Amino acid sequence: MEREFWHTRWEEGRIGFHRDEINPYLQRYWPAMRVPAGTTVFVPLCGKSKDMIWLRDQGHSVIGVEIIPRAVEDFFDENGLSATCRTHDAFTVWQDQDFKIFQGDFFDITANDVAGIGVVYDRASLIALPPSLRARYAEHLRTILPSRLKVLLVTMDYPQHEMDGPPFAVAEQEVTALYQDHFTIERLCSEDILAANPRFQQQGLSSLTEKVYILNAT
Repeated sequence: MEREFWHTRWEEGRIGFHRDEINPYLQRYWPAMRVPAGTTVFVPLCGKSKDMIWLRDQGHSVIGVEIIPRAVEDFFDENGLSATCRTHDAFTVWQDQDFKIFQGDFFDITANDVAGIGVVYDRASLIALPPSLRARYAEHLRTILPSRLKVLLVTMDYPQHEMDGPPFAVAEQEVTALYQDHFTIERLCSEDILAANPRFQQQGLSSLTEKVYILNAT
């Protein structure tokens, strides 16, 4: 997806992917991650997700990366947070005591930028990318991460021909193909969510499943 695509979506307010409520899978399965308080969480393609506020409230600091300036600005403004801004390489970095968000391209993030993280939360990154970028995303994520850490991954799967993404369908076989060489993969749940999501029914989907995984770096 090009920067212009996401910029247009934000400027036109077509951000149905954004939720004001906390993701229920995050709340349900975060304890299974056994993440010590004080650990820094990395949230790629973070948007203005309220999940980052929830993570802060669990005692974590958060590092995010987001390509759209409006999303980063809204995150700080809507949550009553004051941030300093500075330029760092290809990024504008917004930062306060608990949050550091790199406004720029995920693929420009380096291992030094995320050297202090201990866990990754991916609810809306992999499914935001078309197939042509997902392998590149997974490989770049692997190369920048410190060793021996976990990823909480949430995906969607549906017949891709029935709807244009994003969100895109990511089958379990693809998760395995992307990550099995460097992570052990544990599926925590698989839930049929079509009945609870009228907007996807209106798109003509015949099925819609969300799956949650823990990836353990080997």
